[in-house]
Amino acid sequence: MPDYSQFLTYRWNCSAKRLELLKEAVPGISRVLVLSYLADPIAPLQVKALKEAARSLGVTLQVRDIQTADDLPAAFDAGAKERAEGLLTTAESIFIANRERVSELAAYHRFPAMYPYSIQVVEAGGLMAYDANYPDLQTRAATYVDRILKGAKPSDLAVQQPTKLSLVINLKAAKAIGLTIPESFLQRADQLIE
Repeated sequence: MPDYSQFLTYRWNCSAKRLELLKEAVPGISRVLVLSYLADPIAPLQVKALKEAARSLGVTLQVRDIQTADDLPAAFDAGAKERAEGLLTTAESIFIANRERVSELAAYHRFPAMYPYSIQVVEAGGLMAYDANYPDLQTRAATYVDRILKGAKPSDLAVQQPTKLSLVINLKAAKAIGLTIPESFLQRADQLIE
């Protein structure tokens, strides 16, 4: 049985870091809508990490369980009614599959949003993502392929987690919702979309 503890720790840390980064980008934020697919076994762990981080950051979370894409408009409307000031999604595939719709609803409600995958920003027009650095992952994967082709057994190779993470910021999305991101935060970005 594989040991998933490193993966769970990675998901935990990244979830908390995304909330911290959202708070840095939007310093006055105090209420954040969190979309999660709680049927996924990793989602409750991410929500727990967010709740712990929220306490230390002085942020109130509004967690909404999204079962299908049809749940999205009502979740955003409820967040707006409860005066959410930002958005986070957990890292389930439902949010990648519906990335354009999530980004459109976030923009419509003028929610500054932080996503777990850069594809949600680069391809779908979202605001920000904190994600694994994929060129680094591809390079590391290539070394494993090389080792396997030279005779190494895949079962003998250690499972690796991302070691380099990237912050992606979409300045067009920020402008569209009237958000001015602090210059000090922009300087931390690994990729700016203009």
